This record gives sequence, C-alpha cells and structure tokens, in this order.
Amino acid sequence: MKIEVPNIPIEKEVTLNPMSTALIIVDMQNDFVRKNGKLSVPTAENTIPYIKNLIDKARSAGALVVYTQDWHMKDDPEFKIWGEHALAGTWGAEIVDELKPEKEDFIVKKYRYDAFFETSLDYILRVKNIKNTIITGTVANICVLHTAGSAALRWYNVIMPKDSISAITEFDYYATLRQVDFLYKGKITTSDSIKFER
Repeated sequence: MKIEVPNIPIEKEVTLNPMSTALIIVDMQNDFVRKNGKLSVPTAENTIPYIKNLIDKARSAGALVVYTQDWHMKDDPEFKIWGEHALAGTWGAEIVDELKPEKEDFIVKKYRYDAFFETSLDYILRVKNIKNTIITGTVANICVLHTAGSAALRWYNVIMPKDSISAITEFDYYATLRQVDFLYKGKITTSDSIKFER
C-alpha cells in the first residue's frame, strides 16, 4: 500500500524576536543519538550540525535555549514499552557532546514523552515571557511531537525546522510535520531560514 504525503508548506523565512523566543532541544541524548545507544534513531546524528547552528544563532541573539533530558528510574513503567533507556545518571541519559548545554541554558528533566508534563518547562517559558518555541530534536513522532502539541495547546507559537528533527522511520517523520502544520498550525521551515531580529 502506497501512502501519499499531503502537501506540507515550508516557510522560506521565519523572523523571530529573540527576547520572546525559546529554542527547545528535545532529548538529544546518547541513547537516542548514538549508534550504540539503547534506543538509537538512525538519522539523529545527521541533525546535530543543524541543531548546533540554531543553538549558536540563538545564543548570539540572546534567545532562550532549553534542553529536555529524558530521565528514568530503574523500574520506570515506560520500559515495558521501549526497554530500558535514558536511565538516570548513565552515559545513555547524557546530552551528546556536540550539543552540550552552557551555564545560561536551562535543562528540563522529563519523565514522559511530553516535556511540559509535570516539569518546570511552562514556568520557565512564562517567567521569560516566551511566545515562540522552536522545537528540535528526537524522536519526532514521540517526544518532539508531544512537546510541540503541548506548547501549541498552551498557545505558544510552534516553529519546527525540518532538518533538525529525526524519527525512527520516514513515515513517523512526515507524520510529525503533518501534525504540526495541520493540527497545531505551526510553521515548518529549515534551520537556515530562521532569523533573529529585535
């Protein structure tokens, strides 16, 4: 069976005020990104340069940079679905070296797919007067999409650079872009097309 992917409009340029924008990097951790990780996403390593480019631009412009970090205890019930991964305090749970957070960045440890669920993320964004969220990372149709959806339901604008997310399958990748565009009215673009301007 062949499935036709609906047309997904791609924004050629997205200009954002850095003072009201947060770049959110979802779960770029060893267990998901590295080939020897416990839940490796085949294309995750390919997104590292694009995400790094966005981090550099965001920091230079003064935008907020937030990392989410999947973080599980030994007997987490999620392991019944995915097997053990991102175990608290292990190499697999650490953010990849190429994208290491800096002192002024925020790290939000999360225990479920959605980075807003029972975390401090919404509080951080509200205190910082954030209106725009650029959402990047892995796994596209799981933690990335749940976080994007949760941002949209809280009336944050969602911007998703398509070269800065990765999924286990191509179907999952396109399903994510479709949902963000169609359901959450987010903007799909590329990392190079995002500009910061006060």
